[in-house]
Amino acid sequence: MNMVQPAVRRPVWYVACSLIAVLFLAPILWSILTSLKLPAEANASPPELIPSRLSAENYVALLGYGGGIMHYFGNSLIVASLTVIGIVILSTLAGYGFSRFKFPLKGSLFLTLLVTLMVPFQSILTPLFLVLRVLHLQNSLLGLALVNITFQLPFSIFMLRNSFDGIPRELDDAAAIDGCNSLRLLLRVLLPVAMPGLVSVALFAFLASWNEFLAALIFLTDSDKFTLPVMLLNAQSGYLGTIDWGLMQAGITLTMLPCAILFLLLQRYYVRGLISGAIK
Repeated sequence: MNMVQPAVRRPVWYVACSLIAVLFLAPILWSILTSLKLPAEANASPPELIPSRLSAENYVALLGYGGGIMHYFGNSLIVASLTVIGIVILSTLAGYGFSRFKFPLKGSLFLTLLVTLMVPFQSILTPLFLVLRVLHLQNSLLGLALVNITFQLPFSIFMLRNSFDGIPRELDDAAAIDGCNSLRLLLRVLLPVAMPGLVSVALFAFLASWNEFLAALIFLTDSDKFTLPVMLLNAQSGYLGTIDWGLMQAGITLTMLPCAILFLLLQRYYVRGLISGAIK
């Protein structure tokens, strides 16, 4: 009986994993196939899964929409890059400080930081809009990046603080004997060990910023500064207000490519970092 059970469990496990994989991949496959249909086929009702012939018309239409999709792609890339740089620098320093230094009200400050995770983003859109206007950062990609950094920073600090807490203190003592100060300890000793957590934080920041829609819609008013999600909202409208499904799915396919590539390249760091950052 004991010999039979593993032989039965393994095929069941493979079948279950395959079904889950199909469930997640089906919408992606649908988007790709719809983007390659002729416009009339993409908007047909009821829809057909397989296109009669492959067509790049929807992608050509995206290239010619407004300033061209590559212009909006560049805007999204600028915002996401600024967000990642800001998140990595600030969360690394803050996580290192909360993990390794003792200072007054340390626990209270960290708890306050975590409480901010419960604040709904939509509830402070108006105050943020007013602050950005005073700072002359409204309708700017830098202002949008700062908003993204503000809302992703608490979670990132939490992740990196736990990552640093998981590193043995004996490494600090050994580095101190070798003459390392606090900054050199962070850069030369702790960061290489905490690299999975750092990559996870950077990947989270990129994905959240790349797909952010509401903040970009509220804080950006000039069409030449729109990011990809806002551009797709405007481009999806077809004749008499109908939705151009082929064009929209082509935009979705192009939008998800950088996220998929980054995740596939960094997934081994991401999984390790997520575990080390969530469990002390």
